[in-house]
Amino acid sequence: MAGNIPQQFIDDLLSRVDIVDVINRRVTLQKKGKEYQACCPFHGEKTPSFTVSPSKQFYHCFGCGAHGTAVGFLMEYDRLSFPEAIEELATDQGIEVPRELTFNNKGPDHKPIYDLLQKVSEFYEQQLREHPTKQHAIDYLKQRGLSGEIAKDFALGYAPPGWDNVLKRFGGDEKKLHVLRDAGLISEKENDKRYDRMRERIIFPIRDGRGRVIGFGGRVLGDDKPKYLNSPETPVFHKGQELYGLYETRQTHKQPDQILVVEGYMDVVALAQFDIRNAVATLGTATTPDHLKKLYRAANEVVFCFDGDRAGRDAAWKALKTALPLMSDGRQARFLFLPNGEDPDSLVRKIGTDAFREELQHAQPLSEFLFAKLESQVDTNSIDGLARMGELAKPLLSELPQGTFRVMMEKALEQRLGVSVDIGKAKPPENTPIKRQAKPVAASSAPGMSPVSKAVAIVLQHPNAALAELPANWRDLPEKGIEVLANLIDRVKSNPDTHSAALVEAADESLRSYLAKLAIANIAVMDDAPEQLSGILSSLLRSHQKNTLQQSLTDKPVSQMSDEEKQKLRDAFKR
Repeated sequence: MAGNIPQQFIDDLLSRVDIVDVINRRVTLQKKGKEYQACCPFHGEKTPSFTVSPSKQFYHCFGCGAHGTAVGFLMEYDRLSFPEAIEELATDQGIEVPRELTFNNKGPDHKPIYDLLQKVSEFYEQQLREHPTKQHAIDYLKQRGLSGEIAKDFALGYAPPGWDNVLKRFGGDEKKLHVLRDAGLISEKENDKRYDRMRERIIFPIRDGRGRVIGFGGRVLGDDKPKYLNSPETPVFHKGQELYGLYETRQTHKQPDQILVVEGYMDVVALAQFDIRNAVATLGTATTPDHLKKLYRAANEVVFCFDGDRAGRDAAWKALKTALPLMSDGRQARFLFLPNGEDPDSLVRKIGTDAFREELQHAQPLSEFLFAKLESQVDTNSIDGLARMGELAKPLLSELPQGTFRVMMEKALEQRLGVSVDIGKAKPPENTPIKRQAKPVAASSAPGMSPVSKAVAIVLQHPNAALAELPANWRDLPEKGIEVLANLIDRVKSNPDTHSAALVEAADESLRSYLAKLAIANIAVMDDAPEQLSGILSSLLRSHQKNTLQQSLTDKPVSQMSDEEKQKLRDAFKR
């Protein structure tokens, strides 16, 4: 059963996440002093006004006013809902989002499928260790040069011979059979005969970004066809969105500089055996936009590894065309074409780790591959051929998003043709955030800000101030916003390591925009935050006491006051 995400988990997640890393994978940031800057992704500008603060874990644009946390950025830039943004950040950290049970959530409950897939994965691993025919599988893995350590890292298993090993063990009743079917673990014929989908195969568990088993790939050991078999599409497994080995890559490299896309499971595992642990494989499909979006969230450079024959180059060309709309500034795509008869598995075993890495460094950049492909289709020594090349290039370059890379590609085409070419307006990528109207917006400043608002801003920007000794009875003040301040201070005291972003995201949804503005307000507070917070509350208490006294005294006619009360009234108005 699905449910709400516990606030404690959100707090802990935001304490792990670095907003600079999250944004830098989507917008190239430049360090400036203690903060980072870029041209704002939410409105067009030539001079950077978009600032990211590592200390506050906040972003703010002084041009259009956009501001928020890592969660807010993902919601606006990637157009995600709040739960989806939390899921995305959790996936980056390789952790699972817990749920508080609720009974009003109408979403499907896939937990039984995940639980079953994990149990079946463990079953396959056990068969590789214990089944009477295990040696057949072990010999194959040894022949491919794999160690027990690598097999364990990738949770490799063995589906032994037989039609119903999984069916017998996990399909005891109709309810369990239903989950087996939903998980894609069994097949059925028209006569209702059921049987295991995976039989006599090496098993490669496919894991999502949080390490949950979502499906399996199987490599045949006998003569059965096909040679490789994947789980079918299921409620939790979609081949066009998942990549084998991405979870394992992220476990080894939190933020890999480069990810290598190869063809098969064994290529991924074999490269890992040679300490190249940044390879992933598509699951029997061409590279899709969803694949690339996922890859570019993990790294800024993707290297496609293809056979050097015609089929490999055709596959590379398809990958290039898929990548073009996603090639925003800072991202790179390169292509490594292997010698005939070689795959990554065989090549790395032949030349070794260092030489293979050297090959990756010399992979062909997307720009070179694109122009080389076009030039191979025309006669570049004739005007007609160059004109044809321009017509072939225009729809390709028009797919590039606006930015420096697109400008340079247009210049490179002009140099080859000798004339300028009108490429047309760039198409925004699917996840392009909605552009805001540019308008001069400055961070709020202390003048004109109410004392309570400034106190809230101090706690948001300098949470340690909440740990200082504050004047007694300040929580009893009738000022608007005192309850918000009290809640913030209580949160800091319960978690002294918290930061601005976590405090904002923990607040009620109706308050987040208000708190976000205060979190980036210019309040002229440096090292004296505790003193300023205490001073504001003390001043409010004195003012409240004065007003209370004045009210109590002025409720009585002066003629009925004692000399002492008259003196108190005079003193109150002098303050």
